[in-house]
Amino acid sequence: MDMLSIALVALTSIAGGIFLTWKLLLLLAPGWYSKMIGGNHVSVDDFVGGPPSAKSALKSVLMNWLSVGSRVAKREGYDLKTEDSDKVPGLKVTSRDEKGTKSNGGAGKPPPVIVGTIRMGFGHHRIAYAATSWGLGGDVASKDRDTWFHDFLNIESEEAQMIKDTDKLYSKGSRLASELGGTAEKIWGSITKSGDEDSLRVTYQTSEHLVPLIAGLDRDSPIIASHSLVACAAVAAGFKNVINLVIDNHAQWFVVAPGALNLVQGPSNYHSLLQMGVPEKDLALAGHWIPRDLVEGIPDACARRSARRKAGKPLRIIIPVGGAGAQRKFIIDLIGALSGLVKEGKVQLFLNAADHEHMKKAFIEVLEAHGVDFDNVSNMKGVREFKDKMMTGEPKKNVTLFAYDDYFTAVATTDILCNVADVLACKPSELAFYPIPKLMIRRVGDHEAYSALRASELGDGTLEIREVPLAVKYVKIFLTTDLLHVMNKKIEDNNKIGTYDGCKEAMRLALEMVGK
Repeated sequence: MDMLSIALVALTSIAGGIFLTWKLLLLLAPGWYSKMIGGNHVSVDDFVGGPPSAKSALKSVLMNWLSVGSRVAKREGYDLKTEDSDKVPGLKVTSRDEKGTKSNGGAGKPPPVIVGTIRMGFGHHRIAYAATSWGLGGDVASKDRDTWFHDFLNIESEEAQMIKDTDKLYSKGSRLASELGGTAEKIWGSITKSGDEDSLRVTYQTSEHLVPLIAGLDRDSPIIASHSLVACAAVAAGFKNVINLVIDNHAQWFVVAPGALNLVQGPSNYHSLLQMGVPEKDLALAGHWIPRDLVEGIPDACARRSARRKAGKPLRIIIPVGGAGAQRKFIIDLIGALSGLVKEGKVQLFLNAADHEHMKKAFIEVLEAHGVDFDNVSNMKGVREFKDKMMTGEPKKNVTLFAYDDYFTAVATTDILCNVADVLACKPSELAFYPIPKLMIRRVGDHEAYSALRASELGDGTLEIREVPLAVKYVKIFLTTDLLHVMNKKIEDNNKIGTYDGCKEAMRLALEMVGK
């Protein structure tokens, strides 16, 4: 037998071995899958319309192994304590307590409203704080129940560490995709928008391991979750009154939670989820996830913006950095391209580097390279004083750099400044739904494109702008046409029909579930 024949026989044997191994794995996968879900509190398969195929079962088992390894899920909750927030008056914040604290609203009070989140990026935290604002005041807030802010990562534990490790990988992927562009960006984009039934199977299975992070709370408390993992964990822990605030404007299975009421921000996402197979009883259209002070301030903020434009005052643009710290190249190039308009006094920039030291450094470098002077704000007191001054006055310099050491101030700065800025220039993240004229700049994941579309259709934002020259062109359009006035008028019209009342509606429904 010659060498070619031997090689062909070897290749055929290898191929045959691979084929038989694949068939064996498919044969075994349903059994592995059944064992994996055996102790689950709810059936994801019933929720998505049926059991997985052999391939999906194998995929779900492998993805679950990559997520949690061979660890065994625990059920007992950690002892918790609450403290008054040093950032938000009236809000109570949970953390782990070795001594233990009963999760009730205090003597004579009913169980509190729990707003649960995970500090993964800024979006989920921002939405959670928006929800708490409606529990602390306004016409839907309960007079009897406290509002608790429950961040899974604030409960020091092996489960919290598991989440942190996953978030590090996601943040790294976002930054690499944003910086490299091209094929890397396309692959990352595809990953972020491919949430099929298996993605929910794995998400829920992961949440079974997170039950200890929420099981220490009173089961009679209503839960408002700004992350699907929190909603799924609450359901898995036996909570009956769970609301899941669905993120984005792109229908994917892993953003909804079986056993919870899933609230969505816009009608296209609502009917897309229905078409996908989410049961109607588990789904409702609510509105955008916006904090109370921004919603209540819409009339005055829009009037101020229109008055500034009419008076020919500088265009104020706030440019925030997301929690993953991505978009560095695009944002730096944009600042450089706007430097001429800044030095001419036509544009003012509010740059929020958040708690990212690398973005603070990059902002300073580009400003110095273009000879642009700037002012600094480094704490919450400074942000609030700056905002108060901007209500009627002008900044000391045309560029103000906001940079911090703490996470909360980094997130809150953008919300605080929205009422005194004319335009928000941001990727189509959770901020795409905010009631301020928006310049929607380059996305980090393909799923975000649909949020920019939502803003454009509503008339309060542009379509996604992927190139710096086009972004600069839009800034000049804001300066020379009535576009800013048109967007503010649309914001006022949208507000009248409750477009921005999503968090208000979530709080109302949560209290209604437990009879207020």
